[in-house]
Amino acid sequence: MRLTFLGTGTSFGVPQVGCNCAVCRSPDPRDKRTRVGAVVESSGGTRVLIDTPPELRVQLIANGVDRVDAVLFTHDHADHTHGLDDIRAISARRDGPLPMYGSATTMQSLHDKFRYVFDDAMRPMPGTLKPEGQTFIIEAGVPVTVGDMLVQPFTVPHGRFSVTAFRIGALGYVTDAKTVPPDAIDILRGVKVLVLNALFRTAHPTHLSIPEAIAVAREIGAERTYLTHLTHDNFHADLEAELPSGIAPAFDGLTVRVD
Repeated sequence: MRLTFLGTGTSFGVPQVGCNCAVCRSPDPRDKRTRVGAVVESSGGTRVLIDTPPELRVQLIANGVDRVDAVLFTHDHADHTHGLDDIRAISARRDGPLPMYGSATTMQSLHDKFRYVFDDAMRPMPGTLKPEGQTFIIEAGVPVTVGDMLVQPFTVPHGRFSVTAFRIGALGYVTDAKTVPPDAIDILRGVKVLVLNALFRTAHPTHLSIPEAIAVAREIGAERTYLTHLTHDNFHADLEAELPSGIAPAFDGLTVRVD
């Protein structure tokens, strides 16, 4: 299995609009972070997109992704969903709508915001195309099969909300978590590769801090942990040098093999 990080930045992205800090001006391409999204590809060729961030078109082109078989949504916040229209180029090449998986709350929100994507009655004019998605509701603790992947969804707190995290084989993918509760820790035990969000060095009301993410990573004990949802508070190289062995910051375009 292979994991590609499409984007690894916060909702502001890096560089931030109007910011002139050293990180936002950094020439290191690893310090340029678009909003969070990823692609997971199985050894059998099933390719799943996690979230549809606002820069999705640019991310897919940059990483040579011209096909996905489904989308998994973590939650409905704008930085994770507002590139949904960009799946038009993918759904147009399919025989039918692109399957999209998310919690009932997430999918209802997407139906409200992007009704034209899901409503078969809203047909494009002759000679034009629209993105087309088919809804599949997932529940925490109930595994679903996507192609040849077994996806195990579970929830983690995100401030007043909950987000869906995923275990796919030896991969654990958790973003926008404020904490990772004991039941989620149990689900993630045994993963080889773990992805965790890590915002500031100090506590935040809706996200894990970098020290909190390190503590969670140590408790789960994956061979490799990658931090995502990073801000402009850290140079990639400095953070990489500072983190404990086995934990590293991800960056846009990083591809990781998950055995």
